[in-house]
Amino acid sequence: MKSLKRSLVLAALLSGCSVLGPDYHRPTSGVPAQYTEAADKQTAALNREWWKLFRDPTLDDLVAQALAGNADLSLAAARVEEADAVLRQTGAVLFPEVDLGASDVHSRSSTTVALPASPAVQQKLHLGLGTSFELDFWGKLRRASESARASALASRYGRDTLALTLAALVTQSYVGLRSLDAQVKVAKATLESRASALSIVQVRLASGLSSELDLRQAEGAQAAAAAQWVDLVQQRALAEHQLALLVGRMDLKLAAGELEPLPLPPRPPAGLPSTLLEARPDIRQAEAQLVAANARIGVSRAALFPSISLTGLLGGESAQLAGLLNSPSRIWSLGLGLNLPLFDAGRLDAQVDQATALQKQALAAYQKAIQSAFKEVNDALIVLRQGAEKDTQLDAQVTAAARVQKLAQARYQAGYSPYLEVLDSQRTLNDATLSLLRNRQARLAATVDLFRALGGGWQEER
Repeated sequence: MKSLKRSLVLAALLSGCSVLGPDYHRPTSGVPAQYTEAADKQTAALNREWWKLFRDPTLDDLVAQALAGNADLSLAAARVEEADAVLRQTGAVLFPEVDLGASDVHSRSSTTVALPASPAVQQKLHLGLGTSFELDFWGKLRRASESARASALASRYGRDTLALTLAALVTQSYVGLRSLDAQVKVAKATLESRASALSIVQVRLASGLSSELDLRQAEGAQAAAAAQWVDLVQQRALAEHQLALLVGRMDLKLAAGELEPLPLPPRPPAGLPSTLLEARPDIRQAEAQLVAANARIGVSRAALFPSISLTGLLGGESAQLAGLLNSPSRIWSLGLGLNLPLFDAGRLDAQVDQATALQKQALAAYQKAIQSAFKEVNDALIVLRQGAEKDTQLDAQVTAAARVQKLAQARYQAGYSPYLEVLDSQRTLNDATLSLLRNRQARLAATVDLFRALGGGWQEER
């Protein structure tokens, strides 16, 4: 029993030894404290359900369906479950494994060589608890558990990244669909205007007030408007198919809607601090992968040192079942094993170098993720700002083009100008109206980009 106590004391001392490998310290991001496109002011907390800021029940329902039924997201969820199982498996190595062993062996010895007092047929019963436990002397098991824990977190953040990207894609597709609905409506109005103008030209031609040139120009303009309308209808159908794929409902059909009711979400608070990047799941995933790679260096280094294991057995051995648990039948053993690598042609050193190189790669990926996110936020901010200014100018252009179109139509009917002026004014109004709609779509899309770049939305300032 004294040797058993000494072994247990030694095991306790060994398990408390230092851990090999570098401890993780978060590296500096290398980006400014404030975004260059934002003023200096505090900001509100992020809103994780940012798509609800558009206040569109149809959009809310589509995002919810996508997050619940998308195949890629289901795959990511299964990977999280796998990572959790690996974490539990790795953590279990830190504890002793206890096994119950039992055997009942019958044997017959030769009567010509057996001792006279020994029976020819013998029975041997064995029952015992055995254990084997690797002492984490160098911290290899603890580093492996740290790496598995970080990998499990990375899987969770990977799933969150996919969910954020999926919600952004659904929202972008929905905004594009509503923009095409509005453009189809404009194209149809243009087609009706061209048909009306063609009727006027036909009447004037019959009265001798217009030439055949005017008629052919009016017919060509009407055909061009019809082709534009067909093209936009086709684009709308393709956008609906893409949205159905993202949502996971291939039979999805959405009635035509309007772009104008989709409100531009509240302007982002001035002075968005770059610390908001920490909320992005892809950045947190990259950092978790860096933590895992950092811990694997310790695992590789620990392999260069001796591995020490403790084995034990406690049980009974008897020739009869009735005496198996009696005191004279008890058996026990306790052992301490050591395995020291002496020569491996540099294999273990190469594994340490490989782990170190992988950690450097993870560090570079983490820093790149932060820098890319910083750029994405600044890009979205500048598009939002310039898009608002462009919207004002395009709105003024539409107003002026509508006035010009009315004047050109009146001048042509009065015989003061050729029909070419009417065609030019109609084309200018059509293009200006479509540009205004597309710019509004771009502003909404830039808002979605900013939501995705920040990892969430913001609440309206009060």
